[in-house]
Order: sequence, then structure tokens, then C-alpha cells
Amino acid sequence: MNNFIVPIDFSETSKNAARYAAHISTLVSDAHIILYNVFDPLEYGSDSSPLATDDKEDAARKTIVELALESVKIELSAITGAKISCVAEENKHFLDTLETYVKKNNIQLIVMGNTGSTLLTQVTMGNNTLNLVRRGIAPVIIVPPHAKSTSAKNVMLLTDFKEIDNTIPIDTVKSVLNLFHPNLFIVNVDHEHYVQVSDEYHAERAKLEEQLKEYKPEFAFIRLFDFVEASNQFVTDHNIDLIMTFPRRHSFLSNIFKTSSTAKLAGHSHVPIVAINF
Repeated sequence: MNNFIVPIDFSETSKNAARYAAHISTLVSDAHIILYNVFDPLEYGSDSSPLATDDKEDAARKTIVELALESVKIELSAITGAKISCVAEENKHFLDTLETYVKKNNIQLIVMGNTGSTLLTQVTMGNNTLNLVRRGIAPVIIVPPHAKSTSAKNVMLLTDFKEIDNTIPIDTVKSVLNLFHPNLFIVNVDHEHYVQVSDEYHAERAKLEEQLKEYKPEFAFIRLFDFVEASNQFVTDHNIDLIMTFPRRHSFLSNIFKTSSTAKLAGHSHVPIVAINF
């Protein structure tokens, strides 16, 4: 079974991510969506006594969360025929709890909304979404708050064609592509090659083309100084549904995520981003 987990905090952003998961699940055989919530445990007073009254209140709080998850499940059932499960866990450490669940339950994708107004908010503030990406426990689809994409049929893979073997986890890329069987566009975004393409560039491109030849990728080039405009135009011209990135530490894409270019791109493209770390 292909398991997609969607962390839900009942914000519109998280529910929008759940709707996107439901839409793309229609492209996947044997898909299973898990709506997942981690709620805080009871708080304790200065004398170590619980501020709440008894264990019944604990159970009641979990029941309320489960009912709220069921409400989201009903909405998603109108979009997809995939199996949908609801899971609520009590713990104050959200990322640790989620990571444990992902590792124990064979999760193929984490589909997560971001709480800020743009993707840049997630990156610069180092909140749950980016921290989850950094852990590299599974590919994370980051869904912007106002994402309009409802598919994953056209995928744009961003790379600088440098040290392909060390920067692109091919097996994980293939596992994502094999879910959706998309049209694949491999887009170069390296600022050093906007005047002259090097021999190294040709060698790394040829290597990646061979590794992903079964997907019959198309190749394109974006000049960095015109990155936002060119990327948005490429997304529009090719009806891109999903952008694939590899935000490793010290990598070119890590740096680009810190620029105002990405703020504009994330704020205006309305395209989800699948971040793959390893």
C-alpha cells in the first residue's frame, strides 16, 4: 500500500494540504491517506498535579480530535476513493512523534502545509516543515497555503548538475516518480553556466539523463539572475504540478532557498514542492 501521511492541525493551510493529498492519491494505485494529529498532553501545575481533573478529560480531548479528523476525512472522501485513516497521538514533541510513526508505518510521502504566508517563512524560521525536511525520513511535499495544483502529472526537477551522485538520491526520486508516472522536466538553475556550458555540466547532465532515461525527461535551462521570472514562466508554459528539490546543507539549492527570489517564486507559483533530503 502507498501511504501518504498528512499532519493536520485543523488550520485551513493543513486542510488544503490534505485536499492536495486526496487529489494526487487518485493517480496512485492502492493509495492510503493518513490524517495525523499530535495534540499536547495535559499541563501540570507547580505542585506537579495535573491542571485537568482526571483521565476522563484526557480521553475526551482525544475523542474531540478524532471527531475533527473524521470531519476532514468526510470532505476528502468526496475527492478520492482511496482509503483514509485518522490517527491522533498525545505528545508535546510533534516532530519526534511524527518521525517515529513514519518509520514504523512504511510512509512513502509526507504531505504538509506550511504555516507562514510564503514558503520562505518556513525556510528562514526553521519551523516544523523545514526541520522535518532536514531529518530526511521521507520525501516531504510542501503545499503553499493557496496552492492551486491538484495533480502531479508534470514534475519539474531542479538541479545544478553538480556532483549528481552526492546531491540527488536517485532511488528516492524514482520512488516518487513511480507513484505518479509524470512527464518529467529536468531544469538547470546554475548561475555559473549562463555564458558558457562546461564539460563538467555535460558529463553530469549525461549521467542524470542515463539514470532517469525510463522517464524520458526533457531538459531546460534557467539563468539564475532571472530565476523567479523564468521559473514561473516555465511552470506556466509546461503546466507544472510539482517542483522537486534537494535542499541539502551547503548545496546550491539550500542557498537559493534563502534568497528573495524563492520568496517570490513560492509566493506566486502556487505549486507544491517535494523536498527530498538524504
